[in-house]
Amino acid sequence: MGIIEKMRLDGKKGFVTGGARGIGKSTATAFAEAGADVAIVDMDYDEAKKTAAELAEETGRKVIAVKTDCTDKEQVDAMVQQVVEELGGLHFCHNNAGICINAPAEEMTYEQWNKVININLNGIFLTDIAAGKYMLEHGGGSIINTASMSAHIVNVPQPQCAYNASKAGVIQLTKSLAIEWAKRGVRVNSISPGYIGTELTLNSPTLIPLIEKWNEMAPLGRMGKPEELQAICVYLAGDTSDFTTGSDFIIDGAFTCF
Repeated sequence: MGIIEKMRLDGKKGFVTGGARGIGKSTATAFAEAGADVAIVDMDYDEAKKTAAELAEETGRKVIAVKTDCTDKEQVDAMVQQVVEELGGLHFCHNNAGICINAPAEEMTYEQWNKVININLNGIFLTDIAAGKYMLEHGGGSIINTASMSAHIVNVPQPQCAYNASKAGVIQLTKSLAIEWAKRGVRVNSISPGYIGTELTLNSPTLIPLIEKWNEMAPLGRMGKPEELQAICVYLAGDTSDFTTGSDFIIDGAFTCF
């Protein structure tokens, strides 16, 4: 069997949080195209159902939609159970749900800080643990967390201390779980995207003025595309990455190199 065949995900089952659009939709598409059955997990249930139907038709795989608030432990536990029951197991997940609030630190409210930390870090913890418990009891699996290049640098010109802190926490959580579960068959890795031109980003009135500045600073002179994160996620979800755990993969077009 050649390397391309080995990288396929035939027979595997997984879920993607924040999977209705953007990066999550892109990686869910790649997982399904590689042969996996996938659950699109999102708060926006209508959009999740739309994405699931679209991917099922395009790939011929079983793709379901599950509405879940990833900051609610009961909902997260129920989501994992539903994925297992409807798809027939759980071999990988991409925990990708997150938000960013741009506000100067001295003006940021405690409620804003908590909202970012709760979704970006606590939500990753809850989904990691719920998926990890199942995987530990059923022969292992692969967990992929979305961190950010913002875990490695301080972004400018926008102020986003809560986002940066939350994403740094995701990387350390990833490494900690990888060590705890290394000998028990569950691998945990993270990806740290740079600026990615999703539909929402490119059409956000608050971000459009910043994009020109980001592109001026970027070594490649542009933002990344969601599909440029697909290959690393398919690799991490599959068996060819069996020796890869506790790693953070920076996909930023060299933005963090200076």
